Order: sequence, then C-alpha cells, then structure tokens
Amino acid sequence: MVPDVPNWFFSATSFIGFVLCMIPLPWHIEAWNTGTCLYMVWAGLACLNLFINSVVWNSDVIDKAPVWCDISTQIMIASAVALPAASLCINRRLYQIASVQSVTKSRAQKRRDIMIDLAIGLGLPVLQMALHTVVQSHRYVIIEEAGCFPFTLNTPASYPLVWAWPVAIGLVSASYCICTIRELAIRRAQFKEFLSANRSLSSSRYFRLMGLAGVEMLFTVPLGCWSIYINLTTSTVEPYVNWDSAHANFGTIEQVPSVVWKQDSLSVASIETSRYGAVFCALLFFVFFGFADEARKNYRLAYTSVAKRVGLSTESFSATGTWSANSGPHRIFFSQTDPIRIHPATVDLPICLIFITQQTEKKRDSLTSFSSRMSLPDYGGALEDVKKEPFSPTTTSAGSISRESLPRLPVDMGNVSMPALPEATPDTRMPPRYAPDAPHAI
Repeated sequence: MVPDVPNWFFSATSFIGFVLCMIPLPWHIEAWNTGTCLYMVWAGLACLNLFINSVVWNSDVIDKAPVWCDISTQIMIASAVALPAASLCINRRLYQIASVQSVTKSRAQKRRDIMIDLAIGLGLPVLQMALHTVVQSHRYVIIEEAGCFPFTLNTPASYPLVWAWPVAIGLVSASYCICTIRELAIRRAQFKEFLSANRSLSSSRYFRLMGLAGVEMLFTVPLGCWSIYINLTTSTVEPYVNWDSAHANFGTIEQVPSVVWKQDSLSVASIETSRYGAVFCALLFFVFFGFADEARKNYRLAYTSVAKRVGLSTESFSATGTWSANSGPHRIFFSQTDPIRIHPATVDLPICLIFITQQTEKKRDSLTSFSSRMSLPDYGGALEDVKKEPFSPTTTSAGSISRESLPRLPVDMGNVSMPALPEATPDTRMPPRYAPDAPHAI
C-alpha cells in the first residue's frame, strides 16, 4: 500500500527543488560546465512545472488553462529524456578528462565539445517531443492534485519512440562511467597533471560530478525498465494502424479526480514516481554541489552583498598580513596593502600614529651618521679610531631609523640606558685654541 502523501508537501518540496537548482547555476555558467548547467536547468524547470500544476489543480479537474497544459505536457515529455541526457553529457566529459587525450584544448575544440553537449542535452529532448506526437492519441489528461499529464497510446510503436529512450541513454552513460573508472586506474599521473592545468575543475568537483552522474544512472535504468513493464502488463497493447486512427480522438481531454486514481495503488505509484522523480534529481544535485567550497564562497559573497544593502556589519579579520589593536575605545587596523583605518568608539581620545618606513639602508657608525658639514675638534685623539669610509651614493647623510633598530614594544622609557660618550683628555702642552680677550681699561 502506497502511503497517501498530502499534496501541499509535494508543492513545498517541488518549489524548494526549483530554488536549490537555481542557486548554483550562475557560477557553473561562468565555468562553462555545459552538462552540469543542462542538468540544473532541466531539473529546475521540471520542478517548477510540477509545482504550478499541483497548485492550480489542487482540488479540481477543470480545464482552466488549455495553453498552459499544452506547454506543461511538452516539458514533462522533454524532461523525461533531458535529465538522463544531461547525465550522459557529464559522464562523457568525465571520460574525456580521465582519458587525458590532451592537457590543454584549443578554442575550437572547446567550442566543438559545447556544441556536442548542447546537441545531446537539447537536441534529444526536442526530438523526443516530436516523436511523441506520433503516438499521442489525446491532447492531455488532467489529474486532480497532479495537474496536466501527457497521454500516450499503448501501441508497439510507443516503446521505441517514447518509453525506451531513458533506458537507452542510461545504458550509454553506464558504459562511459565504466570506461572512466578504468581510465582512472590506468592514468593516475596524467589525470593529476590535467587537473593541475585546468583551473575550472578540481579533483573534488570531478568526483562529485562522477557521484552525481553515477547515482542518477543507477535510478534511470531501473525506473525506465519498471515503466516499460507496467505498460506491458497493466493495459492492452493495441496495434498502430495509421496516423488518422491514432489521432481520431485527439481533442478529447480526460479528467481524473483524486478519489478515482488514488483507489488503485499502481496508479498512485506511477503518478507519484513521475512527480517526485524530478524533485529527487534536484535535491541530489544540491547534496553534491550545494555544500562544496565554491558554493560556500558564493554564499559568503551573497551574504556580504545583502548585509551591505541592509546596513549590517560585514567586517572580517584576516590573520595574514593584518593585525588589529582593540584594547581601547578606538580600533586601529594595520594592513600591508590597505591604508590605516580608524574606527572610533563613543569616547573621543587622542590617537598617536607611528608611521614606519620599510626602506632598508646601510647601517653606519653612530658618529659618522651626522652631517659631513659638521666639524668636531679632536681633543686628545678621541676620534682617531673612527673609520674613514669612501663616499657611496646609496648612503644618506641625514639621520635615519630603520624598523630593525627600533625597540620592541612595550618599552619602559625610564629604564632605557643611553650609550656613554667618550671623555675628552685635553693636551696641556698645546696653546688654547681661543685666547681670552684682554680687559678694557676703564
């Protein structure tokens, strides 16, 4: 017995699935991950379509939006093939990386890969919609709580044209997945070299893509086989005569209330599996990519942008190249690249800023660092041990202080010892340099 899940729960989960698929889409588009972007777009579009149907036809089967039902049924037919096709694009890309055919690709090769992915991820769904019209005997069906659903005539032609496509695509994806695992076991060194040369793909993202495609493939093939089995065993397979016979009742729109389709457990399982399959694909993608490093980085950027708009504080402190002094009512931030920023508190106190240059100069003796234009008398040969150094354009004549010569903080200025000056020993045998003036006669 299939449990009766309330319709509001599906409406909530389908909308959440749509939002979760759209969140990582911008930075995947910037990285040109074609298969991943196709998967997100198709999963999000399928969830949005089912969400609208579950809300509009929550409690009735009235044909209130015929044009929307035509569009909605085509989206359902396309998404049934588009999600396995997007998984095929991902597995194909992973195999090309694992085989390491070339470390770098030219622009023309990248463009060709994108065109092939678009042909698989968009061309196959469009082809599926065209082929479905061959066996579409009714315009659509309205199911209460589920909304508009496509109607497919159960004929031998329906199996190769409609129902066999997901299984075939899943098997091709499985072959790519097996080849990828084999290539990874053979070419580990070349694989690491390729990842190091590729900025948009890391090893973590590679294996997350591999896990997403592998899980999706494991569900696609069994569910496709189960759908074929249900159609073969639960209803009569009618022969396909011609186009006119198949579309004789095309304008008929069947309406199925919930009290009717919920009485049959097989119908409940079939309809709910079709609806929750898209939600499962959306949640599966977010589990693999919604908590990755690049996702958390973009979440922080989004939070910072929103916080600045609403006036919240977004100050963050970095331990590299920046330190702060928060002991007083003023906070002063020093950085190697940014200017000094002062954030005053409620009390205004004087601030003393010390600017220290990082220029390194040649250290000279203490006495020779004064200006060369100043002359000192040599009493008793006190300055005879001074080294005479040739002039160099790299040295400066003005006094200088380097960062290395400054004392470490904190410094007790009362206990700083000054260097002793040399004592002068005058020579008494020499006459004095300046003779005293004679007193004037009065």
